[in-house]
Amino acid sequence: MASPKPETLAAFEAAKGFMPVREGLALYEAAAEAASLGLPLLEVGTYCGRSTILLAEAAREAGVSAITVDHHRGSEEQQPGWEYHDPTVVDPEVGLMDTLPTFRRTLHAAGLEEHVIAIVGRSPKVAAAWGGPLGLVFIDGGHTDEHATGDYEGWAPHVAPGGTLVIHDVFPDPADGGQAPYRIYLRALASGAFEEVSVTDSLRVLRRTGGGI
Repeated sequence: MASPKPETLAAFEAAKGFMPVREGLALYEAAAEAASLGLPLLEVGTYCGRSTILLAEAAREAGVSAITVDHHRGSEEQQPGWEYHDPTVVDPEVGLMDTLPTFRRTLHAAGLEEHVIAIVGRSPKVAAAWGGPLGLVFIDGGHTDEHATGDYEGWAPHVAPGGTLVIHDVFPDPADGGQAPYRIYLRALASGAFEEVSVTDSLRVLRRTGGGI
């Protein structure tokens, strides 16, 4: 089982974000295996870079790039008045969330800046402009059906044969969380294009075994 270096795990734990360590370790293991394809690893939903640290470490070890996509204005549940709002990442000049500066500090502190390509933009627009295959796609963006479906339909087609699709915040029980990630997970399995590799709490790791989405 591939594990991140102790200093990388420490940087992950110190970073602002929501991913628990158990899920982070499962993500790293999936990323390390996927990186062996020699293709980039891509994350949808950067926030402040907590999970990006793990993808960057796996990418560095394999000599590939980690790519992370986010508009950095925060998802629905991170807006003022909502459960996951953090006022320390609001830009006082424009009055909107801006997690990009915190993300850059996170990567700098972890010593991983040179291994990450950060794309600032809306996921479907970036996906529409993307041309190449990916060894891993990690979907951890907005949790509405519109956003989760857009992320899946935009990025899942780019997962290379034998590549990995990882979906975060998959909650079969509505009492545990929103259902949009769960629905795209079920869609991926029903497509016949992906098979499940592992389940770690709300993290699902799938591998491409056929064409389509």
